[in-house]
Amino acid sequence: METTLETKRKVIDISADTFRALSVMAASKGTNLKKMIEGILDLVAEDFEANDQYSWLLKELPEGKEMASEKEKKDFEDWLGV
Repeated sequence: METTLETKRKVIDISADTFRALSVMAASKGTNLKKMIEGILDLVAEDFEANDQYSWLLKELPEGKEMASEKEKKDFEDWLGV
């Protein structure tokens, strides 16, 4: 069974030196330039999602960082039936 991923197309401009270097890297890995660039971008996006989004959320929405008061803790435990 094959999974289809939603994709988007975007034309980008890169310098000739970058193109040459990436082409050599792709050839040394036994893949084509397009697939290698897509793979690199996927890894960068995953890393961003794992680190930067969490950092942004902590900075912008810090509500989860505050300790619960004793009353909040007691109310929560009562709600759980603990």
